[in-house]
Amino acid sequence: MAKYLLASASGMGLLCLIAGLSPVQALPGLKIADKNVAVNQDDGSYQKNDSHQSDLTNNISSKLLIAIANETQKNLPSVNQQQKIQDIGVDSAVNLWQPIIPQPASSSPTSYKLAQVTSVSQLSDVQPTDWAFQALQSLVERYGCIAGYPNQTYRGNRAMTRYEFAAGLNACLDRINELIATATGDLVKKEDLATLQKLQEQFAAELATLRGRVDAVEARTAELEANRFSTTTKLNGEVIIAGVGASGGARNQSDPNIILVNRVRLNLTTSFTGKDSLITGLQAYNFLGGADGQGSLQQSLGLAAPLLSASSARTSFEPQFPGLNVNTLSSVGANSVQLYKLLYVFPVANKLTLFAGTAAETSDAFPVITPFYGEGQESISRFGGLNPVLRVSGGTSGTGLASAAGFIFNISPNLDLRALYGSVNANLPEKSASEAVPGVSTTPLGAGLFSGSSIIATQLTFKPSPALDIGLNYAHSYHEINILATGLVSSDIGALAGVAVGTPLTLNSVGGTVTWRLSPKIALSGYGAAIFVDAASNSVNASTTFTSWMVGVHFRDLFKSGNTAGILFGQPLYRTDAGGSAQLTPTGDNRATPYHLEAYYRLQVSDNISITPGAFVLFNPEGNSNNETTTVGVLRTTFTF
Repeated sequence: MAKYLLASASGMGLLCLIAGLSPVQALPGLKIADKNVAVNQDDGSYQKNDSHQSDLTNNISSKLLIAIANETQKNLPSVNQQQKIQDIGVDSAVNLWQPIIPQPASSSPTSYKLAQVTSVSQLSDVQPTDWAFQALQSLVERYGCIAGYPNQTYRGNRAMTRYEFAAGLNACLDRINELIATATGDLVKKEDLATLQKLQEQFAAELATLRGRVDAVEARTAELEANRFSTTTKLNGEVIIAGVGASGGARNQSDPNIILVNRVRLNLTTSFTGKDSLITGLQAYNFLGGADGQGSLQQSLGLAAPLLSASSARTSFEPQFPGLNVNTLSSVGANSVQLYKLLYVFPVANKLTLFAGTAAETSDAFPVITPFYGEGQESISRFGGLNPVLRVSGGTSGTGLASAAGFIFNISPNLDLRALYGSVNANLPEKSASEAVPGVSTTPLGAGLFSGSSIIATQLTFKPSPALDIGLNYAHSYHEINILATGLVSSDIGALAGVAVGTPLTLNSVGGTVTWRLSPKIALSGYGAAIFVDAASNSVNASTTFTSWMVGVHFRDLFKSGNTAGILFGQPLYRTDAGGSAQLTPTGDNRATPYHLEAYYRLQVSDNISITPGAFVLFNPEGNSNNETTTVGVLRTTFTF
């Protein structure tokens, strides 16, 4: 029966007409091997060989195009829809939140609506002088099988791929089955059958490949639909397992044992409109510390503050207050699950986006400038990842310390302004009357949305050139107690040295971060920061200034694609000035400028696994030359999914 399944058409006439129906551009350099038709590859137009025109016209069959038109209606996206997408364009402005949200199962491509025409004159781009006019006129007016585009055009000069032709040919064969089954008389002629059979044989490989690809896509689609997590929510996670060892620290202090620590995070990103994002984050870790630092590596080195374990020997992936809910000074068990992120981000105008949440950090809102940031991927120390101004007031506590709200204003593709207000204990209606230590409540950060510890922070980010990124930061903070809340150095606690820990503070912090990409694989990066601290109590006159800086070189695809490395050097936060009743150097310390030297290399084992060996060395740790030079080594393995 195969020879009866073929329809009337010459091979090249069919090819040209199918090309006219196809809305998909052919690949560059497409060549059609036929002496009758030449394709102008510059503009996609066709040129005819006049000696073959009459034969070509007479051999074209009407019914071949019926099935092609029907198949096109089923499978191809709307031209109008494509045009709308082109008209909308792409906003290239900076935006941290661009979630990839799976589409609902009910969604489907817009049908390609081809309008049936009854006269060739209805096709606005077909003229009587066109070489294929007679063929089109016969197909339209005699057989009624030509369908035009919705705007009444035929687009006969469009190019096509071999796969497109194979799909059309396959559809024609199906149509021939229908014609023969319904006994349509002499519409199917013997010579036409031979022509189409030859085409079928020529494109047999493409037809087989096309069927195989369609079967594979259908099987994959069914599998994804059966195993999808959600149509509106995307789940991703990160697991960090690391071995950490250290030597040095305070004099007469034994080196601590090597420890094995972990941190697990699961992040759910939900979108209700396709442009907004509800970010929910869960985490668990086994770092210890608590209110007095017991069980922490920093305390074992003798480099931690007597409260809250702040230290320059802290790793990048360690929470600022491990083992402690600092809001109420209650303990947190190892590997207990916590909500560390709850934030909603939504656009309100073309260039303006708002965000708000009850568990947020400064780094959630402000774009990162330095390539060393990445708690599970890049710098292994807390010092190397971010400018200290971003960490003030627990801005990157790792536990979603603050309730926050703010805006993102994309002034231009190269200029971005962001700001936020954060309140640490916004969920507490009143401050506790009981005291944890003299002068310090068991809710040390205060209570209420506006009466407790709070921060107003802003960042201006701009790109003067494609190779240069600059971020400028300012933050104004009020703290109920005498701390910086950065977690970077031991002098973070008791920032006004010699002043009671229960003394409230106001802080004004300024900083800048610059990254200059010398090449696609090498970047110079650095930051500078200054924190001006003043007592906020009328009974205390005290002030001090902290400064910090860092410079480094970052490498991409070092030795192997996907691998990165970093070398950085700088000064951790250091008290450079003091006034009033504040001390410049705490009692018992031998004042000296601290320095930090770090190197790491990340090996990308697979798409989801990386291993980062690295170490950092602290000279004059905590600004005290009485402390020995300290080395902290880390072997970090990170799993992402």
